[in-house]
Amino acid sequence: MKLLLRSDVSGLGNKGDIVDVADGYARNFLVPRGLAIAATAGVERQAEAMRRSRQVRDTADRAAAEDVARVLVPAVVTIVERAGAEGKLFGSVTTTEVVEAVRDQFGIELDRKALHIDEPIREVGTHGVQARLHADVQFQITVEVSAAG
Repeated sequence: MKLLLRSDVSGLGNKGDIVDVADGYARNFLVPRGLAIAATAGVERQAEAMRRSRQVRDTADRAAAEDVARVLVPAVVTIVERAGAEGKLFGSVTTTEVVEAVRDQFGIELDRKALHIDEPIREVGTHGVQARLHADVQFQITVEVSAAG
């Protein structure tokens, strides 16, 4: 059965895509939940409009992510934490703390889920935090952790 997806469906497609699925999957899952509608000639024109708007939105999102990357890649984000004598932190630096530091120092709002810390930051020093703001825009944020004195 040919369907037009009304929203993104994991493993199947994105909003505006026309997909061919089993009748039961369409009748029992996709259509009752409002995730898809039957693909007719008029609906296919609507699908093209959905794809165009998604493409425009995606281009704008990518440009915004690249602007953020241009600011954060050369910058160093400073975080001050309590630490012991050997430079070991009492606890660890989390993505939430990195997001707050970026907001305070640069005025840029990030989603903590867009950041990834490979190993927990538990020592004073310079560390790298991976940021993925868009499917095509990934970069590393340099985080300088210093001890509160």
